[in-house]
Amino acid sequence: MEDNSSCSSAGTALSEASFLQRTLERLSSTQCLKVSTEAPVAVIALQRYLSDQPEGQPDSYDVTVTDGVWRAKCSVHPALNHLVHSNTLRTGTDVSITQCSFVYSERRLGHGYICIEKLRCGGEMSALLPRIQDVASLPMMVKQGMERSVELQSDVPLQVSRKHYLSLWNNEDPEGDIWTSGSPSSHTVLDVSNITLLSSLESCFRNTWKPLPLLVKIIHKSRLRYYGKFGLKIDYPFQAYFEVADQSGTMSLVLWNELCPEFYQKLSVGTVLYIQNYSLKQSYSNRSRPQMDHHQMKTFHSVEICLNARNPTSVVTVVSAKSVLPQWGLPEVSYLFTTRLQLDELSNNSACDVICLVTFVGRVERVKSNGKKGPEKFWTYRWIHAVDGSSDRPFILEVFSSSQPEVFSRICPMTYLVCTQMRVCRVEGSLPYLTSSCETETFITGYHKGQPYVSDPRVKTFIQWTKTLKDNVVLQKTSVGGHYCYPRPPQTFTQSMADASAQVPLVAAADLKKEMETLQYREHKKVAIQGQIAAVRYTKHPKSTESRGTEEREQVPDVAPDVCEPNTQDHPSTAEQTTAPISTAEEISVRGIKRRIQTRKVKQFSLNLRSMAAKRSSEIEEEKESDSGSEDTPNVADSQQNQDSDVISWESSSWPKQKQEVSEYLCEGGLHQDSVSQRFTIDEKDVLLQRSNLQPTHWTPEQSADTPPPVVCPGFYQVTILGINKQMAIDAAFLPVVSSDDPRAVALPQDPHGNTMLSCLSSGFLCPLSHSQSTLPQPEEVLGSAGELEDMHLVCILDLCHLGGDRVEVLISKVYRVTEVSKCTAL
Repeated sequence: MEDNSSCSSAGTALSEASFLQRTLERLSSTQCLKVSTEAPVAVIALQRYLSDQPEGQPDSYDVTVTDGVWRAKCSVHPALNHLVHSNTLRTGTDVSITQCSFVYSERRLGHGYICIEKLRCGGEMSALLPRIQDVASLPMMVKQGMERSVELQSDVPLQVSRKHYLSLWNNEDPEGDIWTSGSPSSHTVLDVSNITLLSSLESCFRNTWKPLPLLVKIIHKSRLRYYGKFGLKIDYPFQAYFEVADQSGTMSLVLWNELCPEFYQKLSVGTVLYIQNYSLKQSYSNRSRPQMDHHQMKTFHSVEICLNARNPTSVVTVVSAKSVLPQWGLPEVSYLFTTRLQLDELSNNSACDVICLVTFVGRVERVKSNGKKGPEKFWTYRWIHAVDGSSDRPFILEVFSSSQPEVFSRICPMTYLVCTQMRVCRVEGSLPYLTSSCETETFITGYHKGQPYVSDPRVKTFIQWTKTLKDNVVLQKTSVGGHYCYPRPPQTFTQSMADASAQVPLVAAADLKKEMETLQYREHKKVAIQGQIAAVRYTKHPKSTESRGTEEREQVPDVAPDVCEPNTQDHPSTAEQTTAPISTAEEISVRGIKRRIQTRKVKQFSLNLRSMAAKRSSEIEEEKESDSGSEDTPNVADSQQNQDSDVISWESSSWPKQKQEVSEYLCEGGLHQDSVSQRFTIDEKDVLLQRSNLQPTHWTPEQSADTPPPVVCPGFYQVTILGINKQMAIDAAFLPVVSSDDPRAVALPQDPHGNTMLSCLSSGFLCPLSHSQSTLPQPEEVLGSAGELEDMHLVCILDLCHLGGDRVEVLISKVYRVTEVSKCTAL
């Protein structure tokens, strides 16, 4: 009796201490629960899968939360999906559940789950997670009677119609426990006396025959392709292409559906396969193929080998390397390694492999796929600079995710990088760069062992070169993160009337807001708008407002299913209310008095900082007397002591009146920490990579272990663009290249210019570029020429990127005068 009483007391105490347990108990007696007493829970996992609803959101999300006592896997109401799309709801943060319900499965007995319908998102970092020693050891909360529910206990979606999760930010990366890897290869004795060669398959394709076994080696591997969509009755709609070879030639092999989770990560280039019970199909012609001329083998394109889990059930045996015999005659894997010096000689779209030392890694961004069939999907990519010692110029690499998330997320400066089957891209006026193909694979330090290329002579030559380098010297030339876009816009802007899918679409000013509002987390878009520059403001030595932004974000109003837009849309569009840009921290402005230099006559524009400084004290004294209680008033002592924080500016003579008449003023033009690259250091490697990578699906203690180092930025320009019809205005940040050490300086056309405001906006840099900035003009000198912008008709190229939460990066990368614009009416 005492033991039972003790257990009962312990259970009661546990229930009282657990918000999740109390919530589940209350849901037993009500259909929908509104939580009045809020208790934060931490988000430890956020997982995506294809929705089973015919209309509405294409994706569904499961979220795993903990209150420190229990873990609970819950469903996210579809109306809250926009919080995931904007990375507002994310792992490693606290949320307060304000309304939820319990949903019973109508298709399966003994299965149900909590659906979160309303919640309040907390600050940047969780206050709860650091107090939990081992999150994984906490028990998973399950409603009584549902203990056998597989979906609640394992790594599968709560909606029983789906069998697997998708990667949170793209469709190409394997996600979840179903993807097996590392299983041992077969050491069994194989009967190779009755195999058939690839050369005989084409002739047997249309005949009724029982296929003989194949013995082949993988020489190329493509990334995964997910083709799932609503209504498709396939549990694992995946596909992967491999190019396999034997002594007679090469042929494509396709891994289908359930076999992808089982085999995709086990199969690599160089792996030998013994295949039984396969089928043959006519090759799909409309797909990319690797360039294989260097293999010097015959290629069979008419048919492809198909491996399925049924009809017929394919039998795939992975042969261990020790069991492979020379008499089998399997070809060696061949590579096309190219040096940076040789790259200049390659033609457009040529394929090559590279091995290089990474010096710069950009942040991971996303871009929407051009495909119009099926649900919306994104590609994830990042820009990389790397050197190989053959040239003073680095490789410029546009690397897309290649279904190797463990490699893609760990690419960092100072690592040896191998990229296979990269394609050469040549753009007029820019240096050539390399971009990924569907067959590209990437490998970094720690993943090279056992790869066939390690014995390649060109790889050995590269390794010998790296031994001559000194780490501390190379580190001085490394950087990570920040905005980076290549190639730069061309010298002349061309609008093709026949091609609506032009790389830089010219959008109406009224549509620009929609373009920004529909951006999702880390999605990048490049757009062009017509207008004129109405004002330019320069902020020296801006400070980050990340800490202030955290405090502001800790109090976010409830987000309910009937609220589809972020709460920030209800706020006035003013520069002072933009959350987290660097510009707001150091802008010295007081109500009615802004540190702004104005001019009514363009040609009489002048800068007189001394007179401004002299006027400042009297202005501040007046402001103290007239508006001492204003919340907008900054710390006056700080503004007087920090002369470098001054904001200097120019505006057109008509802007004050036009500003009052515009119907929409989008003030997103601040500079964010994520917009500026940082010097890479080994000690800060993990935290720098966290900042440049995408938000992870699962929380780990390393996420909150360190604070990112502050970003160093000498200053930036904020450019106000007034639409051509003067109905809309937008602020865009302009961060010119001021040093040859800046990653953006690589391949930048450095034709001399006059360092006027217009020439800087057009070229993107101050000249002359060097390691030292001492010879560059001061912002006052650059702004001194801004008067020529008065009423000038321009086309402005804007880079848009959603940085998470309510932060949208708007950077101006180039402006064109009307004389630099041409219109193409036909292709």
